[in-house]
Amino acid sequence: MLNKLMKRAQRKQSKSDSDVYGNSPPANRVSESVSTSNIVANHGAAVSSPNNTGPPVQKPVSGGSTAPVEPLPMIRDVPVSERQILFLRKCQVCCFQFDFTDTLKMVREKEIKRLNLVELVDYVQSGSGKLTESNQEEMIRMISVNVFRCLPPSSHEHTGSENTETEEEEPYLDPSWSHLQLVYELLLRYVMASDTDAKVAKRFINHSFVLKLLDMFDSEDPREREYLKTILHRVYGKFMVHRPFIRKAINNVFYRFTYETLRHNGIGELLEILGSIINGFALPLKEEHKLFLVRALMPLHKPKSVAMYHQQLSYCIIQFVEKDNKLADTVIRGLLRYWPITNCQKETLFLGELEEVLEATQATEFQRCMVPLFKQIARCLNSPHFQV
Repeated sequence: MLNKLMKRAQRKQSKSDSDVYGNSPPANRVSESVSTSNIVANHGAAVSSPNNTGPPVQKPVSGGSTAPVEPLPMIRDVPVSERQILFLRKCQVCCFQFDFTDTLKMVREKEIKRLNLVELVDYVQSGSGKLTESNQEEMIRMISVNVFRCLPPSSHEHTGSENTETEEEEPYLDPSWSHLQLVYELLLRYVMASDTDAKVAKRFINHSFVLKLLDMFDSEDPREREYLKTILHRVYGKFMVHRPFIRKAINNVFYRFTYETLRHNGIGELLEILGSIINGFALPLKEEHKLFLVRALMPLHKPKSVAMYHQQLSYCIIQFVEKDNKLADTVIRGLLRYWPITNCQKETLFLGELEEVLEATQATEFQRCMVPLFKQIARCLNSPHFQV
């Protein structure tokens, strides 16, 4: 009896629905059917608004993702009054993530996203229209979705060997670089743009964003690290309020590398940024900067993989000595402290760096460290290694 009553109630409800909506399904069912048709039947067509007056809208599907990427009009083809809205929609489309391990999967959608990214870069670079705050926020959100990701395991994590690169090793190249490069280029152009107000942009490029950007320096792809280096340097130059935080965050990366992991792919790039920063330090040097030399830079001589970044490290050290001659004694004693015992390759690097430091050292500072310095040089002269 209960089953019969339930079936009768369902038939009545179905009939009333049809009567109310003029033999049509309810509004919520309409939206569901449209969404489904866009995924299956209309896969090759854009999702348009009911009266076809605006750009197509990406309909959400279950799981929080968006419907398959569909073409949008070009920004230059719509009236000026609609360009900000279209820019926002293009950012939303570019949030869609693809699997680049399968080159034959969703080829058309990947190309649509790539073209949208190219257009976003051109729009920001041209300065043809100042972005609204909401568009800036959405753009940074899209950039974050694409850039801040879990990096694949490094080669040394598979083998368990030290992270020491050789010229014979082929660098890892990210398969998604065709999209990733454009996203980085968009971020770079946004930071560099003269009409980007730092007071507004710092709400989106905040401390959390900077920390995530630093995390990406561990990427094995040298192309990505090069972009990151340029972008972080530009961020440091444009956002004065972030400068102390960026220096401290880089310090922390060095601490973790030196005393914990001993593995990081981006130490050289971070040192290149610091070389430029140190070059701009005002005189007399702050105590904070001197502590940075002693606590962060000098210990970087300790890891076995120092050869990977020694050129950049040596440049930073020399910058300090040239700015303040009194630091020569500190640097030379630091080198002697971390002087290698059984690694002849490192020893030759140290000797080269020591030569550059001594050229910038005054007689007063040299006399302070002369005795321990010549004891080490005497040991080097007795080395069985011909280069040493």
